[in-house]
Amino acid sequence: QVQVAESGGGLVQPGGSLRLTCTASGSHNFDDYAMGWFRQAPGKEREGVACINWSGQRTSYRDSVQGRFTVTRDNAKKMVYLQMNNLRPDDTDMYYCAACSSGSCSVIPDVNVWGQGTQVTVSS
Repeated sequence: QVQVAESGGGLVQPGGSLRLTCTASGSHNFDDYAMGWFRQAPGKEREGVACINWSGQRTSYRDSVQGRFTVTRDNAKKMVYLQMNNLRPDDTDMYYCAACSSGSCSVIPDVNVWGQGTQVTVSS
């Protein structure tokens, strides 16, 4: 079973940028998994933000982040990144990394493994 852990969250002003990193560990091959980023605000449902397939050649994004966020992966380092640009206050959430063995990682039922989350706060 793979384990994942997020880092890179923090406080940023509107219009600023952050890069989140997800580091995978464990005995399974990292490139067996599609990887995803999800986010959740208190009292709200967790929602998919971005998904990347095992090779990194296919990505998908929720509409509200399209053109601002970019997901990439480095299979040799067992890492996934979420570059977030032009951040807005409504991007404030806990962000979670997810590993998915099904080939897609866009919705909660796809997810096999969750990280603990990293907080992103966008505020002036």
